[in-house]
Amino acid sequence: MLVARYRHRLPADYPMDRIRARVAERAPAWNAIPGLVFKAVTIEQRARGAAANAYSSLYLWRDAGAAAEFLIGPGFRAVIESFGRPQVETWLPFDVSLGAAATIVALSEETRQIGPDEDLGQLRKTEQVRGRDIAGHPGVLATLVGLEPATWRLTRFTLQADRADAQSGTEVVHLAAPGLAALRGP
Repeated sequence: MLVARYRHRLPADYPMDRIRARVAERAPAWNAIPGLVFKAVTIEQRARGAAANAYSSLYLWRDAGAAAEFLIGPGFRAVIESFGRPQVETWLPFDVSLGAAATIVALSEETRQIGPDEDLGQLRKTEQVRGRDIAGHPGVLATLVGLEPATWRLTRFTLQADRADAQSGTEVVHLAAPGLAALRGP
């Protein structure tokens, strides 16, 4: 699997309803992207307490090959044509824990530096236990931790059904989840 995200910072006076309309128009196509477990489309709005207006997409891919195919395809080309080529952040999944929530409205994010002497195997076990604990809370659809080895940081993303629980003020305006059921298993 692979975790990826790109983010477009938008002007303070950008009409965010344009983003919502774009998402609503394009959302059905995301359910047909091969290898996609889920895509959470998010909006941050200054008017709602965010530091800046932004539009971003968080992906969980089955494998890196599926992510690469998406980046060279027409869907991502449309992103580039509208907003320019973004920096795409990627993480290796350290843990993916699924909760029982059926819908989500918010995404929270936590990042921390990994110490030079930390045992990565023990850290992964600790994060897996923490992930299962978070996913067990009502209102959590999923929590995933990505390892970014270029700078040795861990980032935890949690998809939540209650905005009050999300610390970042990041609103999920659409979730496409064509591969989520397969990840849950039988």
